[in-house]
Amino acid sequence: MILGIIPARYASTRFPGKPLVDIGGKTMIQRVYEQAKKCEALADVFVATDDELIFDHVISFGGKAVMTASTHPSGTDRCAEVAAKHPEYHTIINIQGDEPFIDPEQISLVAGCFDTTGTQLATLIKKIESTDELYNMATPKVIINSQSEAIYFSRSAIPHIRGEEPQNWLYHNTYYKHIGIYGYKSDILQQVTRLPVSSLEKAESLEQLRWVENGYRIKVALTDKESHAVDVPEDLEKLKY
Repeated sequence: MILGIIPARYASTRFPGKPLVDIGGKTMIQRVYEQAKKCEALADVFVATDDELIFDHVISFGGKAVMTASTHPSGTDRCAEVAAKHPEYHTIINIQGDEPFIDPEQISLVAGCFDTTGTQLATLIKKIESTDELYNMATPKVIINSQSEAIYFSRSAIPHIRGEEPQNWLYHNTYYKHIGIYGYKSDILQQVTRLPVSSLEKAESLEQLRWVENGYRIKVALTDKESHAVDVPEDLEKLKY
C-alpha cells in the first residue's frame, strides 16, 4: 500500500501560517488534501504537522492528521516519523503542502515509479521551455541517465554547452527542472533521514543531493503539467481558481 503524507508547519520564515491561508473559500492545506485524496494510487492521505491549529483544522474538515515533532529540519524527516508508525505502508509519497492545485495525475506518476522492481526513491521532472526558467536559480535543474534516474541536481543550468552562447543552450539540449514531490520505499526513507548532511547538499541547498552522494538511486517520471507552489504571499495572486 502507498501512503500520501502532506508535511505542514505553521512557522514558515517567508510565509507564517501558510497552510491556513484562505484560497477561494478553502484553506491551502484543505485544497492540497482534497487533491491528494483524488489520487487512486494512494491508500490513504495524512497531514503531518507540529502545530495544533493545523491539526485541529484538518480534523474539522474531515481529513486525517498526525502530530509530529517540532524539531524536524525537512518534510522528509516529518514523513519518516509518520512512516515509522505505519509499517503497513511499503511506499510513502511526500506531497508538498504549498501546491493547492496539485494534479492527482502527478502523484500517480510518482507512485507508478515503484511498479519498477528495485526503485528506491522517485520524483518528477518537467522539460524547461524558456531561457528565463533555465537560468532562474530558484528552479532546480536535473540531469538524468538512460535508466530514467536522476544523477545530479543543481540550481545552475546543467549541462554546460561548450562553444555556445548561454542564450542558445535550449536549442542544443533538452533541459529538465525538478518538481518537488518525492516517493520513497519505507525502509529507504528511514535510511536517508539518518544520513548526515552532505557536501553537495550544503553547496546547492538541495536535500536530494545527499541521497545521490550516498549512492541511492532516484527514479524520475516526466510530467508535462506545471506546478504552482506558494512560497510567499505574492504567489497567491498568480493562482487561478
